[in-house]
This record gives sequence, structure tokens and C-alpha cells, in this order.
Amino acid sequence: MRLEFEEKKHRNETIRMNHLQIEQTVGLKAVKRALFSVTDKTGVVEFARVLAELGVELVSTGGTSKALRDAGLQVKDVAELTGFPEMLDGRVKTLHPNVHGGILHRRDLPEHVAAVAEHGIAPIDMVVVNLYAFEKTAARPGVTTPEMIENIDIGGPSMLRSAAKNFRDVAVVCNAADYALLREELRANSGSLSLGTRWRLARAAFAVTAAYDAAIATALEALPADPSQPPPSAAPAEPLAELPPVLRVSARLKNPLRYGENPHQSAGVYSDGSGRGIANAKQLQGKELSYNNLVDLDACWSMASEFEHPAVIIVKHTNPCGVAMGTSVEQAYLRALAADPVSAFGGVIGVNRVVDGTAAAEMAKLFVEAIVAPDYTAEALERFAAKKNLRLLKIVPAVPARVIKQISGGYLLQDEDRAAVTAGSLTFPTQRKPSTEEIEGMLFAWKVCKHVKSNAIVYARLEGGFGQTVGIGAGQMSRVDAARFGAMKAVLPLAGTVAASDAFFPFPDGVETIAQAGARAIIQPGGSMRDAEVIEAADRLGLAMALTGIRHFLHG
Repeated sequence: MRLEFEEKKHRNETIRMNHLQIEQTVGLKAVKRALFSVTDKTGVVEFARVLAELGVELVSTGGTSKALRDAGLQVKDVAELTGFPEMLDGRVKTLHPNVHGGILHRRDLPEHVAAVAEHGIAPIDMVVVNLYAFEKTAARPGVTTPEMIENIDIGGPSMLRSAAKNFRDVAVVCNAADYALLREELRANSGSLSLGTRWRLARAAFAVTAAYDAAIATALEALPADPSQPPPSAAPAEPLAELPPVLRVSARLKNPLRYGENPHQSAGVYSDGSGRGIANAKQLQGKELSYNNLVDLDACWSMASEFEHPAVIIVKHTNPCGVAMGTSVEQAYLRALAADPVSAFGGVIGVNRVVDGTAAAEMAKLFVEAIVAPDYTAEALERFAAKKNLRLLKIVPAVPARVIKQISGGYLLQDEDRAAVTAGSLTFPTQRKPSTEEIEGMLFAWKVCKHVKSNAIVYARLEGGFGQTVGIGAGQMSRVDAARFGAMKAVLPLAGTVAASDAFFPFPDGVETIAQAGARAIIQPGGSMRDAEVIEAADRLGLAMALTGIRHFLHG
């Protein structure tokens, strides 16, 4: 299967290269004048030098102009083109007919050519522009409203749109990653670019401006009424009192992945630019992350973030197989591993504390795909260094947000499930009331159950004041099967455990199965038509029960 996949990939690449060669000779247009205005100057000097060698006139704005001149290139200031100096602290420099007329006029329309000639407007054949780093500014802790507003680019998006709209005559370059290929094509065609290349660049430019506008609109929604105050970047998103009339999904390609869930599916990871969460985590070592790694790590970290005490979560195929708290990361890890050591093999680990050397020494004994944590000590990194393929991620926690899920033809939007339950919010309908220890154990199991695919049953225990899972029944089609499966998975004693159910029991058989497994207390939402029968079964079996009034379905 893998060989067939590689052969197909090779055939597709050969076809793509043949098409590319054809495209690069169709509709060639010479580049005689190029306008540069870039915030990110990576590679711009090398690219401009090739253009200059091909006889292209270089026109540029302030900082870019200085960088090109410092490199020994001859550059005309944009002010020479417009007849006006840059003004208003650089806010106005390219918003001028001599710029946009030079970009937008169609070379195939005599009336356009005559109009620009009449007004002395010189044609501009290439626009090299990237935008103010608005997303980085908006994500910076403590950024003020005026700072954010000042970093909204006006002239840049206007030039990108103008050039992209007139792609038949003008090349628009907004990504430094394109410089190398463009250099090759320009040299190969004596300073000309093909129609296929100009069309590809135009599509990329429109995608950039669309994402940029979406990022601005999203950030402005969170700005405070008082512009002197910083935006609430560290606060959770407010509940969806009203659904937004337009759903904006804006993210940039961070990097392509080898493949998706399976080798025949292509995939990539996109970043929202916040610098937070799994998509933006810093990989400290190990081989390339896979699509499945990232999905598992996201599930793992989401659960690790639930706990205040040191906690370790081991996840396999997005479901936890072992969860535990402890006095230290090492203790929490050993207790999480003990819950299901067989399933832990080849899983991913999430830790809500800095991983130290002693914890790392224990984790390094197990084959693990990836670990995510807020940080690692030098000793821990040294311990992990011997595991060359182990992926280590350092994460900045993400702000709780709204959840977007794509379905065919559109999207679903909901608040993140942040409903909290405390001992004081529980009700106890059974004759036997739970002990303080049982309540603590149930609250621990309830937090875990929230992150287990429905239908879900979690068996857990409290030892030394810290929770530990014993058996997890995940993703079953019936609740009683989830109860049976969770008991079947247990390797630690089930006697005296507590159990959590993510939704109500439709029949007493789920309660009976849990009691038969050895659990002594159950936490569940309640609300079934047969609640009275379920509670009666719990009383008959001597179980304590707590009702939350909150359901925690997780359909993935």
C-alpha cells in the first residue's frame, strides 16, 4: 500500500512539473518597474538584486528603500513617483493615482494607456508588498487599543488588491517564500513572468488580504470601550449571547504535514497567530509532528489544563487511557501510567507543570510519541535527548475560546465547554450520602469524563487526596456498554471506586453494571424520564449518587 502511494505521488508530481513548464511559457509579461514596500525584509535584498541585474527599475518606500540602498542598489523613492513626500507619520505614501494608476491600468485597452500617458503615470509591472504584523501586535500581552489600531496597514492591502486585480499585466508578490522560484523564472525568461505565475500570485494576495481583514475584524470585537485600557487578551471569550452574523475563520499555513489521518490524505497545520495553544507550540526536539499527533496533543493538553494540582494525562486516539494527580509530576505520571500501562504504549502525554529530571527519567522508559508541557528543566531535556524521535512541545496556554467545526456546506459554532461543578453545586438524591472523599473523587472523575468521547463512563479513586483513573469506557453506542467496557479496561482494583457518567442513565442497567464492578458512588447529570427508577436502583445497591444538572457530551 505504501509503495502504491509513493508511485502515485511520483506520477502526480511529474504531471505537475510538466504543467508548470507549460505555464511558465504562456502569456509572458516583462517586468520593467517594480515597487517594493515590505515590513518583513527577509530575502528582499537578494530578490531586488536579481531584478536590478535584469534591468528592472526599483521604486520603494521608506524603510525598504533604505535597506536596498544600504545593499548598494539604485532605488527611486516613491515620493519621486507621486510628487508628494511621505506624510502623517507614514500613513500616506502610496495612496496616490501615480501609484494605483500605474498598477491598475490595462495595457490592452488603448483608452487606459492614453489616460496614464496624458497624466504622466509610469506603469508598474510588479508590486512586492507584505503587511504590518497586525496579528503579532494584537497577540502581544498588554497591547493597547491605540497600538493595535496604528498597526492596521492601509496602503499595503490597497496595493496588493490593485495588483492582484490586474494580474494579467502585473505580478503581485506578498510572500518571501516565493522569491526563490520567481528569481529562477525571471532569469529563465529574461525578466518576464508567465500568466500562470501571475495568476497564482494574485490568488495568494487575495487570500492574504482576506485573512488580514478577518484578523482585524476579530481583534476589534474584543477591544474595550475605553481605548486607554488593554484588550482582554487573557480573559475567556464571553458566552455566545448573540451569534455573529459573519463567522470569520482566519489562519495562516504554518507548515504542511507528511499526510493526514492516513497516508492517502494531504494535510497542513494552520496558526491563528496568537502564539498560544498546540498549533503554536514550540517543538524542542524530535521528528516531524503528524496530523494525529497534533489532534491527540490538543485533546491531551485540554484535559491537563483542567487541574490545579500537578497532573499528567496519557492519551491514545484522542481518549485518555490514564489520568492522575500527585504531589509532583513524577508521582502523577506513575499513577497515570499504572491506570492502563498497555494502552499508554505509543500514546502522547500532557503535563500541566514544568517537567523535571526525575519525571523525565520515568517517562523516558516508555515509548511515547510526544509530550506537551509548559516547560522542561535542563535535566529533563538532557534525559529526553537520548530519545531522538520523541517530540517535545513547549506550550503557552491558549485562552478558552469558541469551538468551530466544519460540516459539509458550512460550519458549526459553539462555546467551549467550560461549565464548572463544585461540591456546593451538587445534589444528592440517594438515601446514602457520599463521604467527603467520595465527593472529591467524583469531582475528579467528572473532569476527566468531560474529555472522553460519548458515551463515556469513568471509574476513579482518590488516594492521598489525589485522583487517579481506574477504568475508562469511551465512545460506546450505549451507556451500559460504556460502563462494562470501563470496568473491563481496569487493571487497578475497582472495589470502592467512584464512577462518572457524561450524561444521564436512561435505564437502571447502567447503575447496576457500575455497582457490580465495585464502585460505591456515581456522579451524573440526571434529567432522565426514569430518574426515579435509576435512583431506586442506586438505593437498592447501597450506592451514593450526586447530580450535576450539567451534561458533558463530547462527539469529537
